[in-house]
Amino acid sequence: MSKSINVALIGNPNTGKSSVFNDLTGLNQKVGNYPGITVEKKEGLCNLERGLKAHILDLPGTYSLNASSLDESVVIELLLNKNDKDFPDVVAVVSDVENLKRNLLLFTQIKDLGLPCILVINMSDLMKRKGISIDVEVLEKQLNSKVVLYSSRNKKGIKDLKECLINYRSISKDPCLSFKEIDEGYFLNLSKVFPNQNIYKLWLVITQDVNFGNVKRNDFKLTKDIETKSSSELKRLQQKETIKRYQFINSVLKLSYNVDKEKATDLGSKLDRILIHRFWGYAIFFAILLGIFQAIFDWSSIPMDFIDESFSKISSLIKETLPGGLFTDLLSEGIIPGIGGIVIFIPQIAFLFLFISIFEETGYMSRVVFLMDRTMRRFGLSGKSIVPLASGAACAIPAIMATRNIENWKQRLITILVVPFVTCSARLPVYLIMISLVIPDDRIFGINLQGLTLMGLYLIGFGAALLSALILSKTLKIYSKSFFVVEMPNYKVPLIRNVVFTIFEKTKTFVVEAGKVILAISIILWALASFGYGEKFSNPEKFIVEEEYQNVEDFEKEILSFKLENSFLGNIGKAIEPVIQPIGYDWKIGIAVLSSFAAREVFVGTLSTIYSVDGDAEETIKSRMLNEKDENGNPVFNLASGISLMLFYAFALQCMSTIAIVKKETNSWKWPSYQFIIMGALAYLVSLLAYQTLI
Repeated sequence: MSKSINVALIGNPNTGKSSVFNDLTGLNQKVGNYPGITVEKKEGLCNLERGLKAHILDLPGTYSLNASSLDESVVIELLLNKNDKDFPDVVAVVSDVENLKRNLLLFTQIKDLGLPCILVINMSDLMKRKGISIDVEVLEKQLNSKVVLYSSRNKKGIKDLKECLINYRSISKDPCLSFKEIDEGYFLNLSKVFPNQNIYKLWLVITQDVNFGNVKRNDFKLTKDIETKSSSELKRLQQKETIKRYQFINSVLKLSYNVDKEKATDLGSKLDRILIHRFWGYAIFFAILLGIFQAIFDWSSIPMDFIDESFSKISSLIKETLPGGLFTDLLSEGIIPGIGGIVIFIPQIAFLFLFISIFEETGYMSRVVFLMDRTMRRFGLSGKSIVPLASGAACAIPAIMATRNIENWKQRLITILVVPFVTCSARLPVYLIMISLVIPDDRIFGINLQGLTLMGLYLIGFGAALLSALILSKTLKIYSKSFFVVEMPNYKVPLIRNVVFTIFEKTKTFVVEAGKVILAISIILWALASFGYGEKFSNPEKFIVEEEYQNVEDFEKEILSFKLENSFLGNIGKAIEPVIQPIGYDWKIGIAVLSSFAAREVFVGTLSTIYSVDGDAEETIKSRMLNEKDENGNPVFNLASGISLMLFYAFALQCMSTIAIVKKETNSWKWPSYQFIIMGALAYLVSLLAYQTLI
């Protein structure tokens, strides 16, 4: 019978925890949320030896056990609660070889909790280039623990780490130092009142708003047998504790850690002079962005065409081989085109996350955040708002959750309200299909017009966020001093497997999450399009004269189109058509816009389903949209309607999940309601102006 142990990976941000996690778990991992909260939870399984598995939990990055954010409190609550199913049997503290002094603060705190601890010194392949030498034996003796020199790049230390995990029971649980010396009388009294408890755990419970089993913070304040300290006194003791720990860390590193500055090369500072320069930094960043959007179109065209044609052939094959009936129609006209409408964008989504992953792996993303901070402050945003705004390019939901590190409530609120303007990956399918339809595939000075348009849409979204922030900061009279601190990780060559893991996980999440919604909506839309009421739907031949058509094929196509127009779906579309006609949409586009309120990316899948009901199964979604004509015989998707649609999606809040998370984060329906109404009205007005100008 196999046994399993819980292993917690803990460390400061940017120490390479994800690399260690990926090395241990491979693809045997999953990403979810902690119960009741929206902090990301990564866990996976690792086979250590025959009959022994490790359940690996990758915890959010934290600098210490003195929590200042929700992410950090997740780490502390787990370490304090033995009843939690994920409570670790052993902790692996991942550190950065160049920032060992800072990383050891967290390590010494965790050691005081009485848990077996392994110090994993990551990026050890940099030691020679940075002139760093470590005496591992001395370090282990001083820390009273096991130390592993680790390098994902050179695949060094993986076996040693697994060996330590297997033999975790032999690792000493004794603390590194006696922190009680900061106030011996207070902690002695605390030990007498709670003789069976770990003193450092009690100290964390007293100083922070977290629970430890059935012992709550208030229990200590109500106890007359121990000294009650004010918040300011507790803060002073925490400061003394930090000083005490760093004194110990300095003495340890003096004996075991050495840096020969003559051997060290400092390429990073030379690159920073260019990449975060007041002029060249912005120029390089926008040049890189332009290159990314060019690549998204140029590199993905072949796989996208292949996917589009393949799904069309599958629909046609199903219709030809399976017996006629509702089930066959559902498959060929509903499910297959709906899913195909999202799968077609996998290449472009994958390329987008490829570049984002490379930015993060190399350390360039932190430079971008630092660079953009100078601009953000002019618009009334906190320096800490940069991270949520940058994260919004992937998805608004985690971006809104990332605002939790903004202490000032008003600054946090304003960031939450403007984040949805930033173009997320869910808008990408809408932009990509519309750009390919209405923007010519031409080049000016070697620059692809389609890629330039896509970049323009991203800049419009970001600009709208900044302008909205400026207006809100003036309207809501928001002002408070804030300090922006961002860590500049060392530059490094990206690890290919980490990039591949990121692309796979992000693309899988996009497809799976969007696929669930699309599958459900495709079935509903197909049903609404396939059924109706009244004689116009049940007997269309009565209203269409066959002699007016040149051949039977044209007549049958008109019959299908007439039935669709008079189906339940058609009647809904016709009801909203007067509202959307001024911005260039017909009733079919209106249905797609309505359905995309569930998720923006549903737009393309919806049109694919609608056009499949009354169109040729062998046609691709792109060709169907190109061939769609209005009642006057003009293309439905022209420059005016295409620009109108893209601008509508650039400004409208069309994501129910975003509305739900804003409600949860603000604890009120007021703010998401304002957000939805104002963004929707703005989207309509901008689209109206664009269409009426270009038509």
